[in-house]
Amino acid sequence: MKRIYLDYNATTPLAAEVAEAMEPFLRSTHGNPSSMHWAGVPAHDAVEKARSSVAALLCCDATEIVFTSGGTEANNLAIKGSFFARCERSTPFHVVTSQIEHPAVVEPCRFLESLGAEVTRVKVDRFGRIDPEDVRRAMLPHTALVSVMHANNEVGTLQPVREIAAIAHEHGALCHTDAAQTVGKIPVDVEVLGVDLLSIAGHKLYGPKGIGALYMREGVELEPLLHGAGHEAGRRAGTENVLEIVGLGAACKLAQKWIDDDQVRSLRDELWQRLKELFGEGVSLNGHPEHCLPNTLHVTFGGLRGHEILARLPHLAASTGSACHAGSLQISPVLAAMGAPHAVAMGAIRFSLGRSTTPAELENVVESLRGVVTQQQTKSLFRNEHLSE
Repeated sequence: MKRIYLDYNATTPLAAEVAEAMEPFLRSTHGNPSSMHWAGVPAHDAVEKARSSVAALLCCDATEIVFTSGGTEANNLAIKGSFFARCERSTPFHVVTSQIEHPAVVEPCRFLESLGAEVTRVKVDRFGRIDPEDVRRAMLPHTALVSVMHANNEVGTLQPVREIAAIAHEHGALCHTDAAQTVGKIPVDVEVLGVDLLSIAGHKLYGPKGIGALYMREGVELEPLLHGAGHEAGRRAGTENVLEIVGLGAACKLAQKWIDDDQVRSLRDELWQRLKELFGEGVSLNGHPEHCLPNTLHVTFGGLRGHEILARLPHLAASTGSACHAGSLQISPVLAAMGAPHAVAMGAIRFSLGRSTTPAELENVVESLRGVVTQQQTKSLFRNEHLSE
């Protein structure tokens, strides 16, 4: 049976246009971008061209873009860099974040706690959305940073980052958002959001793995995580990864062409409609019905286990939670924070669509689920009736 990929939130395939842009830097353009000779100058120019492409997508100045090894490093630089930049002031450091952040934010915050920082994790509602007033109530006189993701990687719920950033600034704090899941899927304008720091990951928008970027608003001070020869304007030492930086730039340029296309959203909505028609009350939606990523459909098949459904559909690549928790039978921390009952969380599957998804593939998925889910629900009903005798 033809393999079907519906796990674009975990990673996207490399776009053909991106691979084409990268190819010369695999074969001939090999210079160090810090070298001022015939081999280095083209590499330097390629890095700066890519920087401008990333900046154009985020609606910021190219000087405000710092290339990193991915979204995880960008998050670490934003969070740890903020903390270490203030250490010499000998003042308390308080971070406000949420209960549903990606591990790339959760773990840096936990690390800061081990160094004496305070961290407040605000709750979310049943849709996985933060109330900005909860952020306001969490603010302290020494709050230095608010870090809230732009969209949740599991259920796709979008957060009111603009309102949260305004609250942070009212209290003299910086605002960071992990936008790995939104950049390339919806318009992301750092001026509209009002954030000071924003993280992106190349492999979430049809670019290569191992490359990302951090938007740093002009005037923001961060202590570098890597110290060395002062690359990236002294913000991240190490010879630039020209090959993948070029790939990220090409991916961002491509995203500008796609950003207003509703193709994926329409397919996602059609998939949800078909599932409702087929399973009725036997399937329910997780996440916010309106404030949600256009490509993400997170549903629960009542009374069943998501991993058992997917195990019977080996041709389908989808997820029972975030990619970082794949294979785990424990309840998703995100769904737990949303207050989902254990049975609901265990029956959850995330379908995340992409540019290559076709109506025929989704019809195949629906028909495959028809057989597997119906069979599993029948077995579950029989088992429950047998236990009640």
